Amino acid sequence: MTLLTAFAVAAAGIAPSVSPARAQDAALRGMPVIRDAEIEQLLRDYAQPILRAAGLAKQNVRVVVLGDRSFNAFVMDGRHIFINAGALFDAKTPNEIIGVFAHETGHLAGGHLMKLREQLAQAQTASIVAMLLGVGAMVAGARSGAGDVGAAAIMAPQSAIQRTLLAYVRTQEDQADHAGVKFLNATGQSPRGMVELFTHLTNESLFNSRHIDPYLQSHPMPAERVAALSAIAKASPYWEHKDSAELQLRHDMMRAKLSGFMDRPDTVARRYPLGDHSLPARYARAISAYRHAGLARALPLIDELTQAQPNNPYFFELKGQALLEGGRPADAVAPLRRAAQLSHGSPLIEIMLAQALNATNNKAVAEEAAGLLRSAILREPDAPEAYAQLAMAYGRKGDLANADLASAQAAFTRGDIVTARQLAARAKTRLPVGSPAWVRADDIVNVKPPAARNTPR
Repeated sequence: MTLLTAFAVAAAGIAPSVSPARAQDAALRGMPVIRDAEIEQLLRDYAQPILRAAGLAKQNVRVVVLGDRSFNAFVMDGRHIFINAGALFDAKTPNEIIGVFAHETGHLAGGHLMKLREQLAQAQTASIVAMLLGVGAMVAGARSGAGDVGAAAIMAPQSAIQRTLLAYVRTQEDQADHAGVKFLNATGQSPRGMVELFTHLTNESLFNSRHIDPYLQSHPMPAERVAALSAIAKASPYWEHKDSAELQLRHDMMRAKLSGFMDRPDTVARRYPLGDHSLPARYARAISAYRHAGLARALPLIDELTQAQPNNPYFFELKGQALLEGGRPADAVAPLRRAAQLSHGSPLIEIMLAQALNATNNKAVAEEAAGLLRSAILREPDAPEAYAQLAMAYGRKGDLANADLASAQAAFTRGDIVTARQLAARAKTRLPVGSPAWVRADDIVNVKPPAARNTPR
């Protein structure tokens, strides 16, 4: 949503073109990505039916959670739906977030990203022409003594181009709303959450939007947008459908988890007071205790959770994480093994289990750690921490060649191409020439560093 506006405004000026990948890097730079097995599984369960209805199930679209407390969600590259932690926390029901995913899937299914890039390219051409015409007018004006005419000749077309782009984006937003309702109907889910969420956002932004030119907004004016959405949503045969109690509990647990990890202890205490004995409240307090009060306070609270739900993998994951970060890796292994088993091999949990095994400094478990990491990397090929832990496991086994290769892959996934090439070159000297590992190292060696790739030919 929001970042589409940024693209449009930038293209309306004279700035050089920016590739989508680089624009994404710039937009997300410094914004932490939240990785959590429980939250990601829930969001997959929210998104997959919508993606199937849109015919996108085979495109491996992933949901990425950003550690930002503002309410926002957007798509940028056709393969990811980005959503802020603030949106997850503020949405009171699963249906609200499912509605957000339905809207963003509408952008993906409508090919809006490619179409927007075409509009941006046209806008850039138009802006350059406008600038040249304006410069010509300035030269003519200077000769005649009417210099202000040239400046106006530049500014007026630029403003018109910007308005045209923003109107195009507003049209896309309206189309995404309609598509979102269609996908919700196709999956037998209510569009009520989408409407209620947009209504809530409208009420929050109403004062700020009173004096804003509606044609300079990337989205339709909030009240108009909600009215249009409500008209089609209330006609849905599923308008009165409710989220199941089980799904609502998982949603509440996610919000409690985010609060426990992201909020200050006093904020958690206000949101989840001691008199609240619900499972989400106990979850939030246990996480907050582990984060801020130490193991002695946290472990009894976590053990109460595992007793309440002995088959919940994420409670055992929390215990293992608390013990690992509390300097007791040997004690963390058992609960993390249990978490990995109950989660049916969640790669994020397997990576943490391997980290605990490595931290025991026990050479006897190095191969177990390496096996877990190799398995996890097949499903999480872009996790630098997995490669770093794999390098440690190989090093403990004395396999320096594969340790170098894993370190190179860790550097590569972090974007440190120079270090990756150096480590891969060293790995090549230790690996059998032509072996699969040698080929992977050679691929990294032959990647050009960013400076080289940006050099004009």
